Amino acid sequence: MKYVLGLDLGTSSIKTVLFDQNGKEVAQRSVEYPVYQPHNGWSEQDPDDWYEAGVTTIRYCLDISGVAGEDVVAIGIAGQMMGAVLLDSKGQPLRRAILWNDARTSEAAESVRKLIGDDTMMRINCNPVRPGLTAAKIQWVKENEPDIWAKTAHILLPKDYLRYRLTGEYATEVSDASAMQLLDVRNRCWSPELLAAMEIKESQLGKMYESTDVTGQLTKDVAGLLGLPEKTIVVGGAGDNAAGAVGTGVVAQGRAMTTIGTSGTVFAYCDEPMMDEKARVYTFCMAVPGAWHFMGSVNSAGNSLKWYRNTFYPSDKEYEQINKDALKSAPGANNLIYMPYLTGEQSPHFDLKCRAGFVGLSATHTICDVTRAVMEGITYAMRDVLEAIRESGVHPDVMRLCGGGSKSPFWRQLCADIYNLPVVLPDMNSANSTALGGAILAMVGAGMYDTVEEACDKIIKMRDESFTPDPATREVYDKTYAAFDKLYPQLKDNFAEILDI
Repeated sequence: MKYVLGLDLGTSSIKTVLFDQNGKEVAQRSVEYPVYQPHNGWSEQDPDDWYEAGVTTIRYCLDISGVAGEDVVAIGIAGQMMGAVLLDSKGQPLRRAILWNDARTSEAAESVRKLIGDDTMMRINCNPVRPGLTAAKIQWVKENEPDIWAKTAHILLPKDYLRYRLTGEYATEVSDASAMQLLDVRNRCWSPELLAAMEIKESQLGKMYESTDVTGQLTKDVAGLLGLPEKTIVVGGAGDNAAGAVGTGVVAQGRAMTTIGTSGTVFAYCDEPMMDEKARVYTFCMAVPGAWHFMGSVNSAGNSLKWYRNTFYPSDKEYEQINKDALKSAPGANNLIYMPYLTGEQSPHFDLKCRAGFVGLSATHTICDVTRAVMEGITYAMRDVLEAIRESGVHPDVMRLCGGGSKSPFWRQLCADIYNLPVVLPDMNSANSTALGGAILAMVGAGMYDTVEEACDKIIKMRDESFTPDPATREVYDKTYAAFDKLYPQLKDNFAEILDI
């Protein structure tokens, strides 16, 4: 039996899972590391923390499983996207990594927009300039830390720094690199035009690979430290969302995925580089050669429900009473709408100033109505993302649901009714779907399977249970969603005005 390691380098921790060649979990371990916030809105991490945590988790999985090191043939790394890791000519970090959720880059993004322009960026990268993407973080360093920029020899993404420490190779792959805003997304290569405008040399960036390509092998020192052979390969891997899609089988036309965690992400596969002309969702390269995907995230999905629970149901740790109470209210929550913008919004509005609120609240509403309205409002916001994907020409025929929210049967049916799509669940531990995605890419790179699609069809199965839209309920939700959809444009200026008081 051969084995592979799937690493999920997240924002709060790294999770390593050891899988056999059939995709069965053998062992797993997570190790946390700190996030540093030296100023309001900043979010940074020490890249060496990722490496130390990675080493610890890999060694644990091997020790606890009893699997011999020589039977582990490949490693696939998935990771948090949109960060910036700057290294000197000796490969040493010059500063802490700036993370995806860092909010310092609004002015730097405007500088990038002046250098390149949204039309050019859309033409090449398929996305407009965004402050949360890597180019704006690089520009911030250039403008605010010129001494560090002058020493910058290499620019890596978080998971690619871990790859570098394991293999000594400066490399990346197309799914994660799509969010750097330096990639020609259609042609899956670095863009000379974007690099020239940003005054970045291609030699400062990692060599570009597909997600299943072999990017290197373990160095002698690392192999000895881990108890693995030097011939252990490390494949391209993927950004966390793309890896999660692979790990839930979203690798063919018509397939889509909703992940309900702290945020809510809607992800849809497409077999050509289609683009949302209204710039409401991202178009990135898929972790499958010759494929792309649409993706959009709602900032406060599970986070909205967590806030609501902590405030009104503090003893309901497992959300059991919340789900029971939501069922006691009627679809549409008796004409009450919740806007889930607790921390601003990403897709489709990209507005950090908008805020959450209830619209239509009256003296007749009960706690059950309010509870249902919160869960419905989160799902309306995720439908906003789905509608942008549909309007761009991709029409999923089924929605795969994962993340913590997928544990709720009520929420499963809610998604089916509001999306007007059948909802199915992978028959697996969805908490490990990202690590499994990285592992599947490693299996393909190691030759265990010929293609990602073949591996997914063999390894990933759906549960027999499915949730189909109820026609009467769907009609109520279509009308309520139409009302929800009109609220943000009408309140946009009010949100900004309130924050400025």
